[in-house]
This record gives sequence, structure tokens and C-alpha cells, in this order.
Amino acid sequence: MPVKVGDTAPDFNLPAQNGSTVSLKDFRGKKAVVLYFYPKDDTPGCTTESCAFRDQYEVFKTADAEVIGVSADSSESHQRFAAKHQLPFTLLSDKGDQVRKLYGATAAFGLFPGRVTYVIDQEGVVRYVFDSMFNFKGHVEESLKTLQQLAAK
Repeated sequence: MPVKVGDTAPDFNLPAQNGSTVSLKDFRGKKAVVLYFYPKDDTPGCTTESCAFRDQYEVFKTADAEVIGVSADSSESHQRFAAKHQLPFTLLSDKGDQVRKLYGATAAFGLFPGRVTYVIDQEGVVRYVFDSMFNFKGHVEESLKTLQQLAAK
């Protein structure tokens, strides 16, 4: 069952590009999280999407949200990808796609890992899900719009 709006976001522990382990529960009560699943480091669409998050990262920080990218690539691959494109946020290695499957962000067109973004509030509740393989910048725009709506409440 895919995670949907109103669900409590499933917790996880995954290795980051800096060698640390990140748990979703670490952000509970502190920050909203924009969790985006993407297919592969350094591919054209994933680079466009990640750089769009990078370019708006300060806006996300101002909205009291943390951006976290997830793919099945290794931590070393994430480290190279983040350095090459000056990505200021965390990238997590989901070997075997266990967390991707937990969230239901699985294969697009039955071939590629899906490109799905979840906006999770400070209480750990999913407030928005954006699923689009080709609207790379839409993931950023829709996430920011959702965070602005949450702040207005």
C-alpha cells in the first residue's frame, strides 16, 4: 500500500553520504521533511531535480524544512553526486529499495524506480505526495507550496 496524505510517514534508518545514519524520527517535533525518491545519481532528470532542490534550499530552510533525497545508489556515489553539484542536503542510500518499497514509491512504467516526493510535517504526518517522472522542478514547486500552506495554518 503506498503511503498517502494523512498517513504517518514510516520511520527508517539509512546511511547518508557523510557516513552517518539518518532516521526520520530524528526530525519529529523539530522540522518538516521533504523526502524525495529519485531513480539514480548523475542522470539528467535526477540532476535537474536535485539541482532544483539545491537552488531553493535556503527557502526550504526558511520554511523550517529539511530536504532529503533517497535512491539505491551507494553512499560513495551520493558523496560524488553531492560534491559535483554542490548539493547542501542529505542523500540517503536505500540499497535494495527497502524504504522505497515501504513508501510505495516503486517502479514507474514497470522499468525505473519512481520519482516521488513526500512532504512530511513536524508531527510525522504526510501532508502532500507528488508523483511525476518528468516534471522534475514540479517536485520542488509543489513541496514549497505545501510548506507555505502549512505555515499559514
